[in-house]
Amino acid sequence: MMTSRGAKVACREHPDSPLIEDYRAGDMICQACGLVVGDRVIDVGSEWRTFTNEKAAADPSRVGAAENPLLDGHDLSTIIARTGMESGEGPKYHNRKNISSSDRTLMNSFREISNMADRINLTKTIQDRANALFKQVHDGKGLRGRSNDAIASACLYIACRQEGVPRTFKEICAVSKVSKKEIGRCFKLILKALETNVELITTGDFMSRFCSNLGLPSKVQKAATHIARRAVDLDVVPGRSPISVAAAAIYMACQESKTPKEIGDVAGVAEITIRQSFKLMKAREKDLLPLDFQPGETTTTEKLSS
Repeated sequence: MMTSRGAKVACREHPDSPLIEDYRAGDMICQACGLVVGDRVIDVGSEWRTFTNEKAAADPSRVGAAENPLLDGHDLSTIIARTGMESGEGPKYHNRKNISSSDRTLMNSFREISNMADRINLTKTIQDRANALFKQVHDGKGLRGRSNDAIASACLYIACRQEGVPRTFKEICAVSKVSKKEIGRCFKLILKALETNVELITTGDFMSRFCSNLGLPSKVQKAATHIARRAVDLDVVPGRSPISVAAAAIYMACQESKTPKEIGDVAGVAEITIRQSFKLMKAREKDLLPLDFQPGETTTTEKLSS
């Protein structure tokens, strides 16, 4: 019912007539006489319909996932194997994904980093930096014997600090599968293995987020920031971590509205640690409080003293 001129399919009766392609049925139809001159034609169009008025909208044709430069093969390679000839049967073709154990480890760890980042609302930029750090550690083979989950968690912690949005070890631990102690060990080993460092964290790195999570007004955050900065400058709380100082400063600034336990739950600091830091700051209260600070009738300091 049809003739072929080289690679061209044409109608036998009207070889010069253009053909119409029926995408739904997969047929090629002669425009002059309606003869089906080719059937089961492969549809090379998109599988999806796009309901949009934007002419420049991307066509979601199946073209595979984007390449990942962190993987050795950039993406998953596919090998077409021809089998079944020895048994006398016709040839059978099978797709076999060929992925190395190294890439498999990287992919699993990248997935874990993505899951952790999503749970604490971290940006794609931080995820990418954490992935790159894990790749460096993995290629360097400096942390052999350590859990990949612990390394991934430590890389995410480092990435947060390098991107200027630090998270506490307890916050990372809360979304990780490993202990805070193991994350801390990997953190130190990674810095040593990569011969890099991170900026020191300060009380100001956490103050805004802690106050926001506690639902405190901006004037309390401003007072707490001032108190914490003065406490560090005057060396009122030597040896205390910036997170503990920030929590104690919030406790001093917010008066009776929040308890040490409520603040500790948000900051990841033990209640007793907040009270201890606060007592050190209490003796220098006049030097720490802002000049325009107006304490209530019953301040937190008076409550602790009684």
